[in-house]
Amino acid sequence: MTDIPAPEKQHCPLTRVKTTLGNIAAKITPDAAQRQWISRHWHILDGSCIKLLAIILMTVDHTAGLLFWHNPSFHTPLLTLGSHPITAYALMRLLGRLAFPIFAFLLVEGYRHTHNRVKYGRNLFLFALISEIPWNIAHSGTLLYPVQNVFFTLFLGYLGICALEHFKKRPTRMAVSLISLLVVSILLRADYGCIGYGFILALYALRNNTVLQAVVGCCILPSRWIAGLAFIPLSMYNGKRGFVKGLFAKYFFYVYYPLHLLVIYLIRTL
Repeated sequence: MTDIPAPEKQHCPLTRVKTTLGNIAAKITPDAAQRQWISRHWHILDGSCIKLLAIILMTVDHTAGLLFWHNPSFHTPLLTLGSHPITAYALMRLLGRLAFPIFAFLLVEGYRHTHNRVKYGRNLFLFALISEIPWNIAHSGTLLYPVQNVFFTLFLGYLGICALEHFKKRPTRMAVSLISLLVVSILLRADYGCIGYGFILALYALRNNTVLQAVVGCCILPSRWIAGLAFIPLSMYNGKRGFVKGLFAKYFFYVYYPLHLLVIYLIRTL
């Protein structure tokens, strides 16, 4: 009696797709030597370089928005992309949209690496208060302005991160704390507001995945895809502190914010 061969095992399409994707992932995932090469040649920016980049971008943005917005020469098209004219003013503001994602990233890194989280939060709140008058007069020429400075947004985001960690095993208290801070961010009307607050929390939740951080930035920040460009230099971060050491260098980056606003205001009044 002749044996009848068994039918070939049929693989469902989903299984074949998973197998194919697994094979692709295995091919594109760098091995140990490749990861070492990437770390040595791509991760070249330390925390100090990224801080310096952030304040340069911020200064470019504020200089355009507070000094050059009424200057006709800065609104003259430099080039045209399709039907969209690109002016010096628009280009400077475009670069400025990269600053907040970088500052938010640095805040998350600061929370993770600081030796004194209470002092870190205190400094954020203190400089939020100190910066308020320079922020107001730079934007309105008076001591009153309806929108508060970005230090308040960073401070609220920092408190939100603290709540995520402190109430990790008490979800009800965590939810109440986060929602309360969200309400404060809406009522306070600080720069970037509740969107900035939520973005900081998202960065912390995704702190180990720069790609997903960039996706979130593109989805929720007002600048959309432009914000994603900030994660190009952030992906080059090597986790090192850099040249910012000592009290002077440390507090320079805090003091610079109200100081540059004050200088811009004085230049505008000349």
